Order: sequence, then C-alpha cells, then structure tokens
Amino acid sequence: MNPVTPSPKPSVSLIRAHSYDRPHLDRSLLDLLEPLGGMEHFVKPGNRVLLKPNLLTGARPTKECVTRIEWVAAVARLVQAVGGKPFLGDSPAFGSALGVARANGYGPLLAELGIPVVEFQGKRYPTDNPDFNHLRLSKEAMEADVVINLPKVKSHMQLTVTLGVKNLFGCVPGKMKAWWHMEAGKDRERFGLMLVETARAIDPDLTLIDGILGHEGNGPSGGEPRELGLLGASSHVFALDRALVSVLGVDPAQVPTIVASQSLGLCSDVSAIEFPRLTPAEVQVSDWQLPTNLLPIDFGAPRVLKSTFKHLYIRFIKEPMGAYR
Repeated sequence: MNPVTPSPKPSVSLIRAHSYDRPHLDRSLLDLLEPLGGMEHFVKPGNRVLLKPNLLTGARPTKECVTRIEWVAAVARLVQAVGGKPFLGDSPAFGSALGVARANGYGPLLAELGIPVVEFQGKRYPTDNPDFNHLRLSKEAMEADVVINLPKVKSHMQLTVTLGVKNLFGCVPGKMKAWWHMEAGKDRERFGLMLVETARAIDPDLTLIDGILGHEGNGPSGGEPRELGLLGASSHVFALDRALVSVLGVDPAQVPTIVASQSLGLCSDVSAIEFPRLTPAEVQVSDWQLPTNLLPIDFGAPRVLKSTFKHLYIRFIKEPMGAYR
C-alpha cells in the first residue's frame, strides 16, 4: 500500500458504490480507505474499537433510517482483520442499544463476529466552550481506544440533514439527549453548537458514511429510501459533513451543525478539503428531497413535559454535579 502523504488540508474520500453484497462492499471499503492509509492506519492490534452506527429505531425496518447491517459488518470484519476488538454502542431515542440492534436484524451479525453491544453510561467531561463548559457524554465512547463513526446520509426535520456530526449525539446518554431537546427549545443555532462540541469532545478517529441508500424527505425516520450510490470516509468529521452537504446540494446556512463548525473554524469550505478520490461535483445529487417542514428542536413538546424534564434535570443531573454551562 502506498504511504499517506501528509496534507495541511483535511482529506475526504468519496467513491461510487451501488451494492451491499459482501464481496462488492468489502472491495468498496478497501478502495474508500486506501488514500487514508487503510484501516491499519487507524486501528492497531489490541485496540478496543467502538463502532457507532445510527440505531434510531427498530420500528421502521424498510425505511432505511438506520445504518445498514452489511456496512457495519464490513467495517467490523476489517477492524478484526487488522487486530482490533470491535464493540457496538449507541443511545437510541427509545429502547436499549441491544434491543434496537436486534429489532433491526443485527443479532446474527453480532453472534457471527462475536461483537458485544454496550449500553452507554454518562460521565461529565469538560469542553473549551464557555457556553458548554461541561457535557455529559458516554464513558464507553470517551474511553475507547478508537471510535469509528458510522452514520447514514439522511434528511432531518429539525436540522435539515443528519450526517457524521449529528450521529455522535448518540454518544450522549438517553436522558441527557431528551434534556438537550428541551433545553435548546427552538434555538437551532444553540442546538447545533452543542452537537458540534459533542463531536469535538468525542473526536472520532474515523467517520465512514453510508450513502449507498440514503433517507430523504421527512427524516430522521419519516422519510423514504433514496439510492445515492456513494460512500464517504474521513478522519475529520466536520470536513466530511461539509463535503456531503455540497454533494446533496443543500445550502450550508440551512444546516446548524455546519454553521456552528464554520463559526469555530473547524471547516471553512469545500475548497479547504482535499479529495483523493471523487470530488463532490462528481457525485452531485440534483434533486435531494429535504423535509417539507422544519420542526422546532423541542418537538413542540407541551409545557408539562418540559417542566417534568426540567425537574428531573435539576434534581438528578445538575444539582449533584454543578451546572453544565
């Protein structure tokens, strides 16, 4: 394999891929990672490797709104091939990670490859942002030797699109995720900034995004499958998201996580990214369907529900450990 040439620009690998068939997908993954140094560049023998898919729900298996089993399996096999020890983790909106994984058909894969599923437990971690001087994040994600982020290309009724940065919100324990929806209220900019700071704290070693079949329209769960025929990879999750927004033809100003990452100088524009395979223009989508209506971050939750979450937050989270901001 050719050595990776250091570059001052973040590198995003984009390739065409049209099949989840194992031989094709395995070859596509190798091709995708080759310009980044291959999986061995990220995973060393004995490393504990968190695989973080999007396990949104087990209720809509035909809607393509979770990370495909085949994609997770291909990544897991490659991790094991270079000596890593993969484990699966997420914090679904409803139910346990194991329960949602099984509901989406992950059971045989987990058994075949001997991959354990962990339920995320929260711990308080500092950030450099005065607005979020502490965030409650998954201890399992923060302490893994390697984090591989496995999002899916989807539209989102609150954030316009959900890609690599938003997928890392699954590293926030369940009760805290609910609180952030209440705390942020209708402030999309603040919510986007929190998501970016969460991604910056988790700092995934590698993000591998599945765009063979995306999910457009009224996502994250209410839209429809859409064949895109692409895969993306980067060690720089913010650059990958910026590239995918360009691929989908979405105005970056409509995506709160892009706005926040640009305001923090994490990724300015597509011109600041190196593309060793295909460029966004070469895989451009002309008619990607965005949500018909954007919803508030707090889901328009009734006052009594907000009050309940606020009470629980103050009693069980904020008072014992101090304010988060």
